[in-house]
Amino acid sequence: MRFSTLFAPTLKDDPTDAEVVSHKLLVRAGMIRQIARGIYDYLPLGLRVLKNVENIVREEMNRAGAQELLLPAVCPAELWQESKRWDVYGKELLRLKDRHERDFCIGPTHEEVITDVVRSAVRSYRDLPLNLYQVQTKFRDEIRPRFGLMRGREFLMKDAYSFHTDKADCEREYRHMFEAYERIFRRCGLEFRAVEADTGAIGGSLSHEFQVLADSGEDAIAACSACSYAANVELAALGEPTPDALTEEVSVELQRVATPSQRTVEDVSSYLDLPVDRFIKTLIFEKDDGSPVAALVRGDQTLSEAKLRAALGCEWVRLAEADTVHEVTGASVGFAGPVGLDAPIVADLSLHGIRGAASGANSDDEHLVGVEHGRDFGTGVTFADLREAVAGDRCPRCGEGTYAIHRGIEVGQVFYLGTKYSNALGATYLDAEGQTKPIEMGCYGIGISRTMAAAIEQSHDDDGIIWPQPLSPYPVEIIPVSLTDAAVVETAEKLDAALREKGHEALVDDRDERAGVKFKDADLIGIPLRVTVGKKGLEKGIVELKHRADGTVEEIPIGEAPARLVEKIG
Repeated sequence: MRFSTLFAPTLKDDPTDAEVVSHKLLVRAGMIRQIARGIYDYLPLGLRVLKNVENIVREEMNRAGAQELLLPAVCPAELWQESKRWDVYGKELLRLKDRHERDFCIGPTHEEVITDVVRSAVRSYRDLPLNLYQVQTKFRDEIRPRFGLMRGREFLMKDAYSFHTDKADCEREYRHMFEAYERIFRRCGLEFRAVEADTGAIGGSLSHEFQVLADSGEDAIAACSACSYAANVELAALGEPTPDALTEEVSVELQRVATPSQRTVEDVSSYLDLPVDRFIKTLIFEKDDGSPVAALVRGDQTLSEAKLRAALGCEWVRLAEADTVHEVTGASVGFAGPVGLDAPIVADLSLHGIRGAASGANSDDEHLVGVEHGRDFGTGVTFADLREAVAGDRCPRCGEGTYAIHRGIEVGQVFYLGTKYSNALGATYLDAEGQTKPIEMGCYGIGISRTMAAAIEQSHDDDGIIWPQPLSPYPVEIIPVSLTDAAVVETAEKLDAALREKGHEALVDDRDERAGVKFKDADLIGIPLRVTVGKKGLEKGIVELKHRADGTVEEIPIGEAPARLVEKIG
């Protein structure tokens, strides 16, 4: 490819609306342009990267035995109403009507549609198992689209769905897809971790996320220092807490104290001169059946809604509105506490046996001090692991290591769905005895466009992108320093032709620009291997090879250059 004819409108300055490195560099390198909030055009260089990710994903999915199909982007509301997600999914679901006033949505995911396909065709256990996938544009109407391709509204995704006669076979395929995903992200040249994860709006009972490690990652990951266990901090398992000073306090009398306008733990801690870990933080939630529940964690802890859902065995929970809080506690938000509370209570394990604690008094502008589990509250309280993990927490899986916290960018997720969608949509099969049974399902997604952005977040420097070789738009960039020197131009063209013969297309910067301009654009675009052809080098019989990743430079004999480059491309 000749740079002189390439449509790559590079920029010197960062776009004003870009917040993260990948967004800045993709725009500056002439790879994407925003057309509306969270919606992007992919220009030729960017599309080549996208296709590289897509090709790796396709090859590994096909290798794993999955079959590709293509489902419609526009989905009828009836299918979403059957699964009950039409009303539950929320405003991220972009809804529209056709000219006949029939309801549709732009698919953010395709569980309903693929289940409809399978229920219309599968009759017998002999038709199973199946694993069907597509690569398609999705749309989720994010309330705050940001970070470029990291959290856009329109994105390219690979979503696969498997169908089975029983749970054991579905779990086998889950492991099979897990291994395929490990191969995919290794082939993409990314440093990643597979972590236990929440199933979220997709549903199901088992899930792992594949997280690309990057300092700018939105997700916090707890990883054990001694074993392979890792999970999102909101889901990371925590063992039984060891006794501490809070459970060994001497019993004191319960007292009610005035705390005018002191609503937060930090406010009350400062006002009463008590450490935050002495507080019982009481949060009022609504469950999916509309009933209220109180969740308790220590004042220095963060409650995990994912763990709360699991403890309650419900699909969703949400913080109660102020009116509900007042109805349950008799007080405004910020003054709830467990003593005398007439509502179900779920408490974190660390509160079992606590003494000398402080809590809201279920009365405006008042708190209680000297609160003691068992004496002041405890009847009917359910204890469970409710808090998010923090650095230094002991790993209960191996009992030896402690958690370190990393930042990660989710690029893929695998789910065991069970019969959630097959039951809702009536997807059944006849077993060997002629009995009708629901189909077991798994779901497996990869963000193609998100992977492209995550690669940059993980690998860049002050000069631009550093692409892993498998994702780079071109494997090699050839820069003839002087276009007026016939020998320089001829050598560059011969090297380009030799690479083509070996199946590799290079980018040749044949623009009539100063060498410094070409080098600067090469660093910005981030192609991993840069070959400079110059007059002085030709006099020595060499070309100069620079590695974008570490900046090292090699002098390579001209005759050996094609073979050496092919070897480095891999």
